[in-house]
Amino acid sequence: MENRIKVVVFDLGNVLLPFNYQIAIDRLNKIETGLGERFYSRYQENYPKHRSFERGDISESFFIDLLRGWTEKKVSASEICSIYSEIFIENTGVSELLPLLKQKFRLVLLSNTNSIHMEYGWKNYEFLKNFEKYILSHEAGSVKPEEAIYREVEKHTCEESSSHIFIDDIEEYALAARKCGWDSIHFQGADNLKEQLRLRGIL
Repeated sequence: MENRIKVVVFDLGNVLLPFNYQIAIDRLNKIETGLGERFYSRYQENYPKHRSFERGDISESFFIDLLRGWTEKKVSASEICSIYSEIFIENTGVSELLPLLKQKFRLVLLSNTNSIHMEYGWKNYEFLKNFEKYILSHEAGSVKPEEAIYREVEKHTCEESSSHIFIDDIEEYALAARKCGWDSIHFQGADNLKEQLRLRGIL
């Protein structure tokens, strides 16, 4: 069967860049015992604020004030931005695929993320140069699994819905892409991803 895929769309967090909030917790605990756990508990309790920030509904300065409040004002604005964001580690088993895929397909990044994580956490990773475009929730004004953010990708590519395939570690987000007429892969590790791409004649 002819492969109709022209655009391979990758999620960022926990696909290309696994993240671990324990790194932030440990750093805060070095400032004061238990501060990391208290911060993370408040962060989780206020997750709707995080999602609002990802969607671009609240300002960066407002969210930084929230972060500082959750650290009981024991950390400066610049310090909390670093601690909150320096939690990513490159998954080379996935990132090494990008130059290969780029030879035959267009590559787009689609991520629920925010301006702080981008600036302090991930924007300088070399593998990102393989992508022709980043579609980021805080810039698009919508988040996965909302249909609008997938359509933002299509607005950029000007390709048919069926020409896109999306790779995401959250099954709900992968299924939402299918509802938009895309193919998708629920990411379950680099080896499984390679197998799924080979089955589709993409790799």
